[in-house]
Amino acid sequence: MKDWLEHTVQVAVPCPIDEVWNLWENIELMPNWMKWIDSVSIKPDEPELSVWKLASGSLEFSWQSRIVKQIHHQIIQWESVDGLPNRGAIRFYDRGVDGSIVKLTVAYSVPMIIRQLMDGLSLGSVVEGALQADMERFKVYALQQNS
Repeated sequence: MKDWLEHTVQVAVPCPIDEVWNLWENIELMPNWMKWIDSVSIKPDEPELSVWKLASGSLEFSWQSRIVKQIHHQIIQWESVDGLPNRGAIRFYDRGVDGSIVKLTVAYSVPMIIRQLMDGLSLGSVVEGALQADMERFKVYALQQNS
């Protein structure tokens, strides 16, 4: 039996919503700020599908994801269609002259026995910390692209 773990992090980015949106919409750029994402490639024959590769040390996972919802300047939502079971969304909030807020929610499925082992290891806080660091890297990346 499997269970889902979910994590949500956000960052304020002092860049216009259009620039922030354009960076996230081009999902092949994500390895520039997401430490564990080794590569993302859009399938040429099916542009709503992408192939992802996660790598950290000796761990490596790959999967295909499908964009299931996309509303300009508001949300990009996905779910995996094979490989590592995951789903999530990136939400965008326009703050006018103050820039943008980007909120990332990621959920992934793990077997119950592994989740029980992880409960005592605070793995959830490790994953959230890694995701928050990714969001901070995104902020720096966006600022560099904006200058």
